[in-house]
Amino acid sequence: MTTERSDSSWAAQGQCRDLDPDGFFVQGADQRQVKTLCAACPVRIECLADALDNRIEFGVWGGMTERERRRVLREHPHVQDWYALLDRARTRTQGAAGETVPR
Repeated sequence: MTTERSDSSWAAQGQCRDLDPDGFFVQGADQRQVKTLCAACPVRIECLADALDNRIEFGVWGGMTERERRRVLREHPHVQDWYALLDRARTRTQGAAGETVPR
Protein backbone atom coordinates (compact mmCIF):
# COMPACT_ATOMS: atom_id res chain seq x y z
CA MET A 1 0.00 0.00 0.00
CA THR A 2 1.37 3.40 -0.95
CA THR A 3 0.73 6.36 1.31
CA GLU A 4 0.68 9.70 -0.46
CA ARG A 5 1.78 12.77 1.44
CA SER A 6 -1.30 14.69 0.34
CA ASP A 7 -3.57 11.90 1.58
CA SER A 8 -5.02 13.15 4.85
CA SER A 9 -6.19 9.63 5.72
CA TRP A 10 -2.75 8.36 6.76
CA ALA A 11 -4.04 8.26 10.34
CA ALA A 12 -6.74 5.81 9.29
CA GLN A 13 -3.98 3.46 8.11
CA GLY A 14 -2.07 3.53 11.40
CA GLN A 15 -1.79 0.55 13.70
CA CYS A 16 -3.23 2.75 16.44
CA ARG A 17 -6.44 3.62 14.57
CA ASP A 18 -8.60 1.47 16.86
CA LEU A 19 -6.81 2.29 20.11
CA ASP A 20 -7.73 4.87 22.71
CA PRO A 21 -5.87 8.07 21.76
CA ASP A 22 -5.36 8.91 25.44
CA GLY A 23 -2.96 5.95 25.60
CA PHE A 24 -0.45 7.99 23.56
CA PHE A 25 -0.36 10.82 26.08
CA VAL A 26 1.49 9.06 28.88
CA GLN A 27 4.61 9.76 30.90
CA GLY A 28 7.77 7.93 31.91
CA ALA A 29 8.13 4.20 31.34
CA ASP A 30 4.69 4.01 29.72
CA GLN A 31 6.12 5.97 26.78
CA ARG A 32 8.49 3.10 25.93
CA GLN A 33 5.56 0.71 25.65
CA VAL A 34 3.66 3.11 23.39
CA LYS A 35 6.74 3.64 21.21
CA THR A 36 6.92 -0.12 20.55
CA LEU A 37 3.44 0.06 19.01
CA CYS A 38 4.75 2.64 16.54
CA ALA A 39 7.83 0.68 15.49
CA ALA A 40 6.18 -1.46 12.83
CA CYS A 41 3.43 0.96 11.84
CA PRO A 42 3.12 1.45 8.07
CA VAL A 43 2.54 5.21 8.46
CA ARG A 44 5.06 5.93 11.20
CA ILE A 45 6.98 8.38 8.99
CA GLU A 46 3.82 10.27 8.04
CA CYS A 47 2.78 10.48 11.68
CA LEU A 48 6.16 11.71 12.86
CA ALA A 49 6.44 14.22 10.01
CA ASP A 50 3.01 15.60 10.84
CA ALA A 51 3.95 16.01 14.50
CA LEU A 52 7.23 17.74 13.63
CA ASP A 53 5.75 19.97 10.91
CA ASN A 54 2.95 21.07 13.23
CA ARG A 55 5.11 21.31 16.36
CA ILE A 56 2.80 19.01 18.33
CA GLU A 57 3.93 19.41 21.89
CA PHE A 58 2.45 16.42 23.69
CA GLY A 59 2.18 12.68 23.27
CA VAL A 60 3.99 9.97 21.36
CA TRP A 61 3.78 10.49 17.60
CA GLY A 62 5.56 8.38 15.01
CA GLY A 63 7.49 6.61 17.74
CA MET A 64 8.95 9.75 19.32
CA THR A 65 8.13 11.40 22.60
CA GLU A 66 7.68 15.15 22.98
CA ARG A 67 11.18 15.43 24.44
CA GLU A 68 12.71 13.57 21.49
CA ARG A 69 10.81 15.72 18.99
CA ARG A 70 11.91 18.94 20.72
CA ARG A 71 15.53 17.80 20.49
CA VAL A 72 15.20 17.00 16.79
CA LEU A 73 13.57 20.36 16.10
CA ARG A 74 16.33 22.19 17.99
CA GLU A 75 19.05 20.29 16.14
CA HIS A 76 17.47 20.88 12.71
CA PRO A 77 15.74 24.28 12.77
CA HIS A 78 16.12 24.72 9.00
CA VAL A 79 13.91 21.77 8.00
CA GLN A 80 10.65 22.93 6.44
CA ASP A 81 9.27 19.61 5.17
CA TRP A 82 9.89 16.77 7.58
CA TYR A 83 8.13 14.18 5.43
CA ALA A 84 10.53 14.73 2.53
CA LEU A 85 13.56 14.44 4.81
CA LEU A 86 12.31 11.36 6.67
CA ASP A 87 11.21 9.64 3.48
CA ARG A 88 14.65 10.18 1.89
CA ALA A 89 16.29 8.76 5.01
CA ARG A 90 13.96 5.74 4.96
CA THR A 91 14.73 5.13 1.29
CA ARG A 92 18.48 5.30 1.92
CA THR A 93 18.19 2.98 4.91
CA GLN A 94 16.13 0.43 3.02
CA GLY A 95 18.52 0.53 0.08
CA ALA A 96 21.55 0.12 2.35
CA ALA A 97 19.93 -2.88 4.03
CA GLY A 98 19.51 -4.59 0.66
CA GLU A 99 15.73 -4.31 0.74
CA THR A 100 13.68 -3.55 -2.31
CA VAL A 101 12.97 0.15 -2.41
CA PRO A 102 9.49 0.96 -3.74
CA ARG A 103 9.40 3.68 -6.42
